[in-house]
Amino acid sequence: MCRARWLRALALLALLSGMGLSHAAEDVLRIGSKRFTESYILAEVLAQTAAPHTSTPPVVQRGLGNTAIVYEALRAGSIDLYAEYTGTIAREILKSDKPMTREAMNAALAPLGLGIAVPFGFNDGYALAMRADRADSLGIASLADLAKHPGLRLGLSNEFIGRADGWKGLAARYRLPQSPVGLDHGLAYDAIGARQVDVIDIYTTDAKIDSLGLRVLKDDGQYFPRYDAVLLYRLDVPLRFAQAWAAMQRLEGRINEQTMVAMNARAELQGEGFEAIARDFLAGGTAGMAAMAQRGFTAKLFGPDLARLTRQHLVLVGAAVGLALLFAVPLAILVFPHVRLRAAVLGLAGLLQTVPSLALLAMLISLMGAIGTLPALIALTLYALLPIMRNTVTGLSEVPQGLCQAATALGMTKGQALWLVQLPLALPTVLAGVRTATTIAIGTATIAAFIGAGGYGERIVTGLALNDRALLMAGALPAAALALVSEAVFEAIERIMRRRHG
Repeated sequence: MCRARWLRALALLALLSGMGLSHAAEDVLRIGSKRFTESYILAEVLAQTAAPHTSTPPVVQRGLGNTAIVYEALRAGSIDLYAEYTGTIAREILKSDKPMTREAMNAALAPLGLGIAVPFGFNDGYALAMRADRADSLGIASLADLAKHPGLRLGLSNEFIGRADGWKGLAARYRLPQSPVGLDHGLAYDAIGARQVDVIDIYTTDAKIDSLGLRVLKDDGQYFPRYDAVLLYRLDVPLRFAQAWAAMQRLEGRINEQTMVAMNARAELQGEGFEAIARDFLAGGTAGMAAMAQRGFTAKLFGPDLARLTRQHLVLVGAAVGLALLFAVPLAILVFPHVRLRAAVLGLAGLLQTVPSLALLAMLISLMGAIGTLPALIALTLYALLPIMRNTVTGLSEVPQGLCQAATALGMTKGQALWLVQLPLALPTVLAGVRTATTIAIGTATIAAFIGAGGYGERIVTGLALNDRALLMAGALPAAALALVSEAVFEAIERIMRRRHG
């Protein structure tokens, strides 16, 4: 029987792994995006351009995070292409301290199985900006002027602070004495609007520059390279998706700075969906520019993606807790009689709980060379182990010793005593551990959207990128509601168990 149980467990593991990797087996065009408005829009433009020329609709992996994560996903084959910028490719990916031509970039990328193509037609550079009234009062017009005001508060995106072409090199070039704090790119606009910071980093096609009255500081030392938007792709894409590739090449030169700013504004200032913006651009018109403007909270909460996000969230949570239960209970039973081993195993499980979610996901992506469901599932499973293991051990230790001795006196083996006496008595405590693990998994699963695993976190990630509080709440509230539903379900199960044993 034991062997049969383990075979069933292994079959379940194979099934769950297959769920996470099934898309990799199909020849589906997978398009990635970073976690800011423009990248979301360009991903949709690419997907809708390719869709009529593929047998299966392209899959868009939204909001995968910063350059390091998206590039790693591309290298690993988890995505096939995404919109990138020449300055980022040269400085951040290829680690060049000098400007590079497109030909030189392609020569350097070719050994990695990658290439660049389809220059969209606009430059979206990095820059620093501050409120115009504040800049006028201090007499600041350029980056060099910042050195004269060491007391300025700089709120810069974490990626910009860590990039090779970011803050460190900029501070060295202009001898800037300030110490910046890290802010999410979308939230930085709120911070400067509320006068909580004086200077932020921006993309030059950001829609909020004019609406907030910001002044872009002159790069008089020419520190920043050009960031021309291009397609960074795997070299096998033109062969695997020949017709779609030909269609995407026709996007070359079609998007200028003004067009990109206008599309960003529709998303950030008018609340329109990325799909609608991309569709209108490809149709060559502006139909619908005002139709979807300022969508209300109810429309965002009960949007057409709610069923899909709920399904993804439930699958992640259910599979993670199921796997944790499968491993944690047998392991707790195994170590329970051995005090030192039990303490070591529980300590290790507790240590896993202290690892920040994003850090654990980043490590799993690096180790597995994959993004999406599988690394997210492993991370959630690891977080669910401790409460189930700890409660299983606690439940077993609370079984009266006299009952165990009585079972032995009746001629039961240790295995029979475990299955017929100890585990049934420990079951309520074990169930309480599963309840706690489920609540933790529901909350933590929202982080999985940062690596393309979907779920309610997809709305939260997009809301952060757009600085859209309503969309953030439209992601947070269903997760909270799901947690309440799970609590009610476990409460009902415990009530049924009490009646049966009452």
